[in-house]
Amino acid sequence: MTKPANRLYFLDAIRAFAIVMMLQGHFVHALLGDTYRDNSNIIYSIWEYFRGMTAPTFFTITGFIFTYLLLKQGTSGLDNPRVLKGVKRAVKIIFWGYLLRLSFYAVFTGTLNPSFFYVDVLQCIGTSLLLLIGVYLISYRSNRKLFQNTMLGLGVAIFLLQPIYSRCILEFLPQTIANYFTNVNGSIFTLFPWFGYVCFGSFMGTLFLKYANYQKFYFYAALILLFVGLALIFYSSSILMSLHSITDIVIFKSVAYNNFLFIRLGNVCILFTLFILAKNYMSHPLITKIGRRTLSIYIIHFFVLYGSWFGLGLNRFFYHDLSPLEVTIGAFLFVMGICALVLYYYRYEDKMKLQLHCGLESFYKIIQINIPEVFLSIKNQIVRKYRNIR
Repeated sequence: MTKPANRLYFLDAIRAFAIVMMLQGHFVHALLGDTYRDNSNIIYSIWEYFRGMTAPTFFTITGFIFTYLLLKQGTSGLDNPRVLKGVKRAVKIIFWGYLLRLSFYAVFTGTLNPSFFYVDVLQCIGTSLLLLIGVYLISYRSNRKLFQNTMLGLGVAIFLLQPIYSRCILEFLPQTIANYFTNVNGSIFTLFPWFGYVCFGSFMGTLFLKYANYQKFYFYAALILLFVGLALIFYSSSILMSLHSITDIVIFKSVAYNNFLFIRLGNVCILFTLFILAKNYMSHPLITKIGRRTLSIYIIHFFVLYGSWFGLGLNRFFYHDLSPLEVTIGAFLFVMGICALVLYYYRYEDKMKLQLHCGLESFYKIIQINIPEVFLSIKNQIVRKYRNIR
């Protein structure tokens, strides 16, 4: 089988890495015993730091890949087929985000569990895609450069304004909508600041699409990303404080004192650098398949770990109860098991769907044959009983 031309395999590899990090991160975070959660422990501290890279990586790579595929089309605006595909994909992701938080017990009692309305990573990613499509439709009418600069400007603005909107409660909005902007009601992810990473990823996607065919582009891209990443990690706080000293704008100082957004963006840049440099080793089919099935992997892991509709997941039985050795072995088996289950399903998807279709068809025929006989039998029994009574 020939490989698709111009496919950026390192992007699939980054997604595969991010989903594996998410699987083990959720497993360890949910099941590791409280006595072992010690930030003074170097191993736990390193694990905690790298776990914090997962979400920024996911949102950045989402913006990157979607924009790359969007602009790669020969058409623009609503004529671009990727616009409709993106809207459908976004709606599907949001739908699954809510469906996974549904409790059947609450539904059977005629209510909806409060956590159903919490905004988690899927709703946030789906809404971010819709926003990205909206910005594209508005700004791309003029030229690609306007769209590119708009995404960069939005990313910077969202990060810089974080101290302001993070304090907003938004009581005037319905709680379902407010949950997209504030976590005071229990939301895990909110649209801001996470849409900022999507914006930066989108900006990177436009640059890769524009210059990817140039000789030695990947070498220079890796070099630039390495420089930007190191600058953001080690010097972004100093730069923000310098801007505060020059302009006397308080927001720069506030961001510098809690500078997790720019530092995490620096982590993502370093991660991109490593995967770009190793891109020649990233086209293995297994890596590509895992990277392309992240939504399915997320859905299955949610059922197994958290129980989803019925609440009967590993989290219910082993919540904060495992030792480091147990959680390490368990996390390895959990990651391998979830990935294997999803890949096995897609390997035999067509065959399984055909068998299911044939089974339902046979069941339908049996019902069609048996239902009249059942009603006739019931009728005869009623007639006999009526005669006996008389």
